[in-house]
Amino acid sequence: MIVNQVASRGLRDRRVLAAMAWTPREWFLPPHLARSAYDDGPLPIGNGQTISQPYIVALMTASLAPRRHDRILEIGTGSGYQTAILARLARQVCTVERLPDLLVEAEERFRRLGLTNIRTRLGDGATGWPEEAPFDGILVTAAAPRVPEPLLAQLAPNGRLVIPVGDLASQELVILQRSGSGFEERSAGAVRCVPLISRLAFVQESRP
Repeated sequence: MIVNQVASRGLRDRRVLAAMAWTPREWFLPPHLARSAYDDGPLPIGNGQTISQPYIVALMTASLAPRRHDRILEIGTGSGYQTAILARLARQVCTVERLPDLLVEAEERFRRLGLTNIRTRLGDGATGWPEEAPFDGILVTAAAPRVPEPLLAQLAPNGRLVIPVGDLASQELVILQRSGSGFEERSAGAVRCVPLISRLAFVQESRP
C-alpha cells in the first residue's frame, strides 16, 4: 500500500510513511472488510461514514506536517485510523466525533494500540475544542462549504489548518497557515470527503 498507493504518487515524507507502516489499517474496519483494508479506495465503517483512501490519509497528514512537540486537533474521529497516525507523529492529539458509536469503537482501538496521547470528545466538530486551544495544527477529515470560524480562532501562531472545502460532490484540500498578518492559503488538490455535519457546515436533513 505504502509503496504502490502513496510513495508512487509523490508522497515520500518518511515520518508519515513510517506512521502508516506501524498502524494496522485492518483494525479500523468492520471484520468482514478486513481483507480489503489495503485497497486503493475509501471503505464504509458504518453510520454513513468511511475510512479514507490511504493516499488521502497520507496527503492530509503530510499537508498538516505535524512535529513531535505539536498539539493537534482532529475534527472527525471516524474509525480512528487518521487519529492513530497523527498520534505517532505529535505530542498530543485531541479528536472530536459527533457519532457516539464510532467514538466508542475508536477509543477501544486506541487502547489496543497503546496510544496514550489521544484525548477524545463527543460533539460538534465545527466548534472545535476551545478549552484545549490553541493548537499547533488542526486537521478536518470531513468537507465543509467554508472554513468554520471557531477553528480559525483556535489555531496557534504559525499553526496550520487542513480542511476539504467545497460542495457535496467535490472539494479541494485547503491548507491555511496563521501568520502575523492573518492566514496564508494554498491548495493541495482535489479531494472528495464525507460532509461535516454541523450548523456551521452542512446541516443534516431531517428524516420523516
